[in-house]
Amino acid sequence: MFTRFTASQSIDLVVPEQPIPIQHYLRQPHRLVSALFDPNRVEQRGDCFRLKMRPLAFMMLNIQPVVDLKVWAESDGTVHVKSVKCELRGIEHLSRGFALNLVGLLSPGEVNGVTELHGRADLEVQVDLPALFMFTPKSLIEMTGNGLLKSVLMTMKQRLMHQILLDYRHWAAETPASAFNLGMPINTLST
Repeated sequence: MFTRFTASQSIDLVVPEQPIPIQHYLRQPHRLVSALFDPNRVEQRGDCFRLKMRPLAFMMLNIQPVVDLKVWAESDGTVHVKSVKCELRGIEHLSRGFALNLVGLLSPGEVNGVTELHGRADLEVQVDLPALFMFTPKSLIEMTGNGLLKSVLMTMKQRLMHQILLDYRHWAAETPASAFNLGMPINTLST
């Protein structure tokens, strides 16, 4: 039984002023990945990050998605997150009919002299469920799946709202502001 689940989440966050604008911080994708996800579950692989999600329970199934994410920043500090590959652990035969698509955007802006972050994440899972779900009402399956995706995005949002401001404040306090006046490339700064 082919099924599609979807969820979306948005974020609007006021950024307390620091000596270095947050746009410089956001140009370092690894910092955002650390703010979004438990660093113990993330491994950098070239220009991607492999995320081993926490095991999830969906009705009678226990699964663990492993997602490769491409994360990049534009010069204005806008950050993009996109899933590029996914595998499903726990029930390998579901992997053949499983697709996870995550698209996210986080962008800084200024409103009345106050810096804000605005973002949105859209998550979609397509899966060919085993025959044992044939007698379960499709509306119940979709409601459960959509709820699970929504809880995943809500966890990401809560972590981002808390962690990004803490990490940004710590980074801004430790990074010499003069480094930005010297024209040093952003990737040469301490992490």
